[in-house]
Amino acid sequence: MRIVIALGGNALLQRGQKPDASLQQDNVEATVAALAPLAAHHELVITHGNGPQIGVLALESASDPNLTLPYPFDVLGAQTQGMIGYWLLQALQNEVPGREVACIINQTLVDADDPAFDDPTKFIGEVYDEAEARRVAAERGWAVKPDGTRWRRVVGSPAPRHVVETGTIRLLLDSGAIVVCAGGGGVPVIRDGRGHLAGIEAVIDKDLTASMLARELGADALLILTDVAHVYRHFGTPDQAPVTSATPAELRELDVPAGSMGPKVEAAASFVEATGGRAAIGNLDDAPGLLEGTSGTTVTPGRARTREPELGDSGRARRNGGRVSPC
Repeated sequence: MRIVIALGGNALLQRGQKPDASLQQDNVEATVAALAPLAAHHELVITHGNGPQIGVLALESASDPNLTLPYPFDVLGAQTQGMIGYWLLQALQNEVPGREVACIINQTLVDADDPAFDDPTKFIGEVYDEAEARRVAAERGWAVKPDGTRWRRVVGSPAPRHVVETGTIRLLLDSGAIVVCAGGGGVPVIRDGRGHLAGIEAVIDKDLTASMLARELGADALLILTDVAHVYRHFGTPDQAPVTSATPAELRELDVPAGSMGPKVEAAASFVEATGGRAAIGNLDDAPGLLEGTSGTTVTPGRARTREPELGDSGRARRNGGRVSPC
């Protein structure tokens, strides 16, 4: 099978961890170990987020007295693709010896007049309490919004239209390589008046890019891996309950957080609608279970048989070697 995998932020940083390089490398190695069973039997395309990393680089750039202006987000996005791609490339080569692995920097085409530029929603960088967030925003001209109980910087996140290097990715896949690409949703670019590519200030949602890329590559499945076991009904309330299976229409009816789970839901639903394939959203630690439909939230064109919810605190759990254990 040809599988596109979208790695969530916990593939690089666990909640509350500092964005130190050594910590991220350790997390990447654990992530790749969890993906190794899939790599042994399937064609893999691996995408990843870059929110904390691009936030660190943006803050460093804005604070550098040697720069006339901070580096723009398209350049910072390319930097994070190289950094994170290197970690994933090396970990995959060590974990799956004998398989060719390629990491490429991608540009993702967006519309210059996308309304998302006027309503920034994409979280990047570190978390603050409200007072500190508002102070930093006033100093630096940022937009900030609440992210759960904390606050973070937000930037424009236009909808992806096309990954420019899709043909190159397809060639690499057809040659048998595992491909790491479209990190952070891809470097945001537009077509100028001459039809030339040019970078633009934005951060693209990596799940939406992964969904689009999966459709363009003719993938059989899309796996969206994160740090929760399922999509939940009534998330964050006493009535919270896991959704084990759904159609795209049923998934879109759920009231999910717009800045985090919302893009994952839309990415899964749009892939299944366009291809008739299968998507799954769930815990990073159980990628094989998500592909098999034994864990996570499975999204299919028709109504799938509902599984019994997995056990664990607040309905969260993961499968480990066939045993159910709490997250």
